[in-house]
Amino acid sequence: MGEERFIVEVEKASEAREGRPSMGPVYRSIFPKHQLPSPIQPLHTCWDVFRMSVEKNPTKPMLGVREIVNGKAGKYKWQTYKEVYDLVVKVGNSIRAYGYGEGVKCGIYGANCPEWIISMEACNAHGLYCVPLYDTLAIVSFGKVTPEQKEEIEKFGLTIYSWDEFLQVGNNQSFDIPEKKKTDVCTIMYTSGTTGDPKGVLISNESIVTLLAGIQQVLAGCNEKLHDKDVYLSYLPLAHIFDRVIEEAMIMHGASIGFWRGDIKLLLEDIGELKPTIFVAVPRVLDRVYTGKFDTKDYYRGLCKTDNVQFCLLIVGNLSFLAVNILISIASVFSSKLHNMNKGQSHDVASPLFDKIVFSKVKQGLGGNVRIILSGAAPLSRHVEGFLRVVTCAHILQGYGLTETCAGTFVSLPNQPDMLGTVGPPVPFVDVCLESIPEMGYDALASTPRGEICVKGRTVFSGYYKREDLTKEVMIDGWFHTGDIGEWQPNGTMKIIDRKKNIFKLSQGEYVAVEHLENIYAQASVVESLKGFEFIKAVHLDPVPFDMERGLMTPTFKKKRPEMLKYYQVQIVKILSDG
Repeated sequence: MGEERFIVEVEKASEAREGRPSMGPVYRSIFPKHQLPSPIQPLHTCWDVFRMSVEKNPTKPMLGVREIVNGKAGKYKWQTYKEVYDLVVKVGNSIRAYGYGEGVKCGIYGANCPEWIISMEACNAHGLYCVPLYDTLAIVSFGKVTPEQKEEIEKFGLTIYSWDEFLQVGNNQSFDIPEKKKTDVCTIMYTSGTTGDPKGVLISNESIVTLLAGIQQVLAGCNEKLHDKDVYLSYLPLAHIFDRVIEEAMIMHGASIGFWRGDIKLLLEDIGELKPTIFVAVPRVLDRVYTGKFDTKDYYRGLCKTDNVQFCLLIVGNLSFLAVNILISIASVFSSKLHNMNKGQSHDVASPLFDKIVFSKVKQGLGGNVRIILSGAAPLSRHVEGFLRVVTCAHILQGYGLTETCAGTFVSLPNQPDMLGTVGPPVPFVDVCLESIPEMGYDALASTPRGEICVKGRTVFSGYYKREDLTKEVMIDGWFHTGDIGEWQPNGTMKIIDRKKNIFKLSQGEYVAVEHLENIYAQASVVESLKGFEFIKAVHLDPVPFDMERGLMTPTFKKKRPEMLKYYQVQIVKILSDG
């Protein structure tokens, strides 16, 4: 299936198993062809990744925050890799001074900041299970503690320290860093809870290090490898596996990580000051970039459909003749660059002149240095991805993975126009196949294979914390069943088309895929071509957008459908009774 340089079939289709639907062929990446014999030698744990990076890059900037001078944010102030390492040792000694060591669970509850990473590395050093917690419940600080706060905490038999106080707890004490195995649990990462209560996912050192090796091989094979000059903005929650593994990748390559100030309204200002080279976003962030330009681009397209400038003048009203010609010219530039990219030209040579004089404005909005934009955590719309590929002057890579697969199972490749709208081929060191879903009409053995995506490999989780029952539900014959429905493309890439748990059966027996409908209704001003039973019969409009405060969205802006069902129960009952 597909071009040999992307993926290769390693097993033939299997017959239906007893009590289970049939599974399609198994595929794995062979990109690039010359893979390392094993993941990054001699790195076996996340502590190895950090320790070796410190040895290679002791004086290079690692963690940075903006200085606040007279109430105003200034330049980024940096701590070097060696300075961070020294603080990690202090935190580790303080933890061990209290008698906590290997296998103990250590919760980190706070916003993204240097102290978060330092605490995480201290856990990695001493074999504690790092348990990130989302900081959406209340204000959390790694700074000072008031006497009143201390008094309140002590009522519960607990002790609270400020960051500076805790650094002194282990003074004059030194503890050996224990030997750790690659199969040891590194972190218990909780799922975002879109389909029910969050589950604690046990992720081993091997899972993270294997994924880092896969990312390294893919980017190196595309001549876009990460390096110590890269700069990354940390603003997505570190309590989510997506951002966690990206930051681990930055650390492995000696790159710099700058933290935002925690205010979405100030995000663009932080980007402008930091000037990141790698920008990671969830689709909702990129949708906002797109909608800020969407009307203008559509306007350009509309103007390009006629050669009659006077007719254009009638449409645009008071716009001058010169303004119309400028709009037509920009639209032509957009179409020209898109055409060249679709012919196979890389994004940086498709239209270099107009990149500088037209599209550089968009690039400057992201700091001016961004070369790779990675989208993950939810599907990115095809039209948004296509638009951003042209105007950002950067590679747009769409990835797919779950907490249970350490965030990375597929990723699209730079300068591959035929991967638009897909999540690309599998990353190295991962096996993927589809399982048929007969009751929904998905056949993994059809000419266009469709079915539930199943994953096997060293990136797959070790199980759910204290939920062996749930683990057995999703781990079958060594395969992790993702619950997502995919479709293999002719070029060997994967397209996510549905979610197994988001399929509803109507009283007449028809199955309706709600995410399919949402994508259509979200894009179209006039909806057609839907089946009769797919049309929405009644609507309740809420003037307040879905948000995390009411528990309706996850921190990565995905809808929590069970919570929505409970929250809007009254309105739903009324709609049904009125119908």
